[in-house]
Amino acid sequence: MPTFKPKLLAAAALTVLPLIAPPAALRAAPPPATPQAAEIPRDDIVVDDRTETTIKGALKWLASKQQPNGSWNTGRGNDHPVAMTGYVLMAFMAGGQLPGEGEFGKNVTRGMNYLLSCVRPDGYITNGGESNMYNHGIASIALAELYGQTRDPKLKQKLDLAIKLIVNCQNQQGGWRYRPAIVDGDISVTVLQLVAARAALNSGIEVPQQTIDRGVAFVKSCYDARSGGFVYQPHGNPPGFARTAAAIYSLQVCGRYDEPSVETGRDYLLKRQLNPSGEWFTYGNFYAAPAMYMIGGETWREWYGRLKKTLLEDAGGKLRQDAASGMTYWEPLDGQGVGPVYATAVYTTILAMPYHYIPLYQR
Repeated sequence: MPTFKPKLLAAAALTVLPLIAPPAALRAAPPPATPQAAEIPRDDIVVDDRTETTIKGALKWLASKQQPNGSWNTGRGNDHPVAMTGYVLMAFMAGGQLPGEGEFGKNVTRGMNYLLSCVRPDGYITNGGESNMYNHGIASIALAELYGQTRDPKLKQKLDLAIKLIVNCQNQQGGWRYRPAIVDGDISVTVLQLVAARAALNSGIEVPQQTIDRGVAFVKSCYDARSGGFVYQPHGNPPGFARTAAAIYSLQVCGRYDEPSVETGRDYLLKRQLNPSGEWFTYGNFYAAPAMYMIGGETWREWYGRLKKTLLEDAGGKLRQDAASGMTYWEPLDGQGVGPVYATAVYTTILAMPYHYIPLYQR
């Protein structure tokens, strides 16, 4: 295990429960457990020395890119600071860092405080510039995971506002879209709001059961039975890698481990060649990696092995490592224009998943 983990996360080994379980009345009610759900495949993946050195170097590089106000941005201008801060905080948590705990605890505290400063009185998380519900969703997930592990009262108040906005913006079909309003829905925005709601519920924030159930129903309505994948909106658009990964990730986070579409979605992903230069490689694997991790067993071993090889051995000049500073970062392997902060945060989160530090992903 890494030497830079905080003491607080010693309890974050694989478990079915969040670190602090919410009252039963607030807890989402997944379908009754089946014998298959009870038999969670053992995860015997060990983070090797090279991977651990890369994770440490990436966290060090990310810390160096934090802005004076505590945020991170794409590295290509001061854009998307809410979303980028959310992604980076997830990477730090995956590596065992919490506010005030661990080598980068101060960076996590400053990032958390930045997001809290962006929560408006109506709950919308925005820096006042370019914002949307996608940014709100990833920021809410990060805050929910931080609250679940720290029980910080100032976090609870702001997180509660952010989740209430999610609840109030859900449409009748159970979906969400880019604006903080009741409009149509798509799977990319819906998955983030649904997972944020579930993460908040796990941490003890009150979330209506109906919100979870309707969100799950919307995701399932995007299932394409012919391919086993998922589409962008119900009854339209072709299925795709990122859409399918996001769908089976969210269904499992919500406790639907035995949904038949999780199995067919897994098969859909496994049949596709892992193409790092393909469109949505980085974005899609932010979902695909935890989806496969929650499935576990040989599925996770195969996926993690392929991804680790891609990120460490086949990345070419897009993996930058500086021996003098000990820093590591990636340019996006798929060439997406979001930049190195986003790519490094996502790839670090993936490589660190065998540490089992993110409660949201534990079965």
